[in-house]
Amino acid sequence: AGARSSSRAARVASRGALRVDATMAESAAPALSLGDLSAPVLKSHGSGNEVAQCSANLFAAHPSNPNRPFQQGVAPQFVAAAVVCAAGVVVKHLLDTPSRAYVTGPDGASVGTVGEEYDAWTEEGILEYYWGEHIHLGYYTDEDMAKGAGTLVGCNVKDFIEAKFDFVDKMLEWSECPPEPARVLDVGCGIGGTSRHLAKRLGPKSQVQGITLSPNQRDRATALAKEQGVDNASFQVMNALAMDFEDDTFDLVWACESGEHMPDKKKYVEEMVRVLKPGGTLVIATWCQRDDRDEPFSARELTNLNYLYKEWAHPYFISIDAYAELVGGTGKMGGIDTDDWTRQTIASWRHSVWAGVWDPLPVFSKPKVWYKTVRDIVCLERMHRAFDVGLMQYGMIKAVKTAR
Repeated sequence: AGARSSSRAARVASRGALRVDATMAESAAPALSLGDLSAPVLKSHGSGNEVAQCSANLFAAHPSNPNRPFQQGVAPQFVAAAVVCAAGVVVKHLLDTPSRAYVTGPDGASVGTVGEEYDAWTEEGILEYYWGEHIHLGYYTDEDMAKGAGTLVGCNVKDFIEAKFDFVDKMLEWSECPPEPARVLDVGCGIGGTSRHLAKRLGPKSQVQGITLSPNQRDRATALAKEQGVDNASFQVMNALAMDFEDDTFDLVWACESGEHMPDKKKYVEEMVRVLKPGGTLVIATWCQRDDRDEPFSARELTNLNYLYKEWAHPYFISIDAYAELVGGTGKMGGIDTDDWTRQTIASWRHSVWAGVWDPLPVFSKPKVWYKTVRDIVCLERMHRAFDVGLMQYGMIKAVKTAR
């Protein structure tokens, strides 16, 4: 399943403090640094006492307080502190309120929000610039992590985009699919990076078909395949929950980070199994939440999951074991195996942020995407924390079809 690292991506936060006169130090309100603003108010991620402390300091400085530690020059400092605190409260509230909740389309499929979001990301070009052709996490070895890969200082130890190619290679190796499968289906292909890489690696005897909900992604994937001379990869817009393909069509069904957006995980699995040939391989890589059957989620965990659902158009997540049970529940799959690749992928979340820090010009040159980019950075960090504490897991599931 790949090497596992015991080290975690270094935590780096910028802490800038407002300078105040020495005589005002005891009463001046604390500054909210960039690190504070990017850290969530959610209880499981911090104490959430910033607002309370700010209010206490404001009262101490207010002229109505007979015990205030100074008597002169109160008004200007009080106003400045009030502005800083109010701004901090507003910004934190905005960043803590998810803005892109999952919405179904007219036919009940996940096209209402998901397709539109990916259309917008593709048109903006920011996601492709930083994440490359593969809109999924990368793979990091023990050696990569030991050298600081994915950290601010070690951002270039391993190329962020190259890590994604490594992930595809490792996922293909882990799937144990037969060499040169005649027909391959990439469910949720994005702009086709994985489809084209598989088409090149598997060779001309393999035909790779990618499907996506986004017309913009389909068009971009097709254009890149033409530019790169990849004739054995094609793309179309299709709902993964109601595919147009006949039963028993594909030798390999590949699903990398598409299950997160599916509103019906059971139907998602059943459709992939339906179009898979007997003897064919199904391999899934997906973000999962921990299994809560033995230990129910706490209120804090549910709050955090709610944010992760609603900020990036996810209807809900399920556990790795739940996916395995869905695959087994079809009654047509054998050799079911699972793994957790959190350790091999977790560096991707912060690596994507540091890649932007070292190369910020594309974002600065497009003011219209500034706010959205800030929100995405905050969500990337919260995803990292959720995986780091075990609330989220990176699920790998594979199986072979044994019956029609």
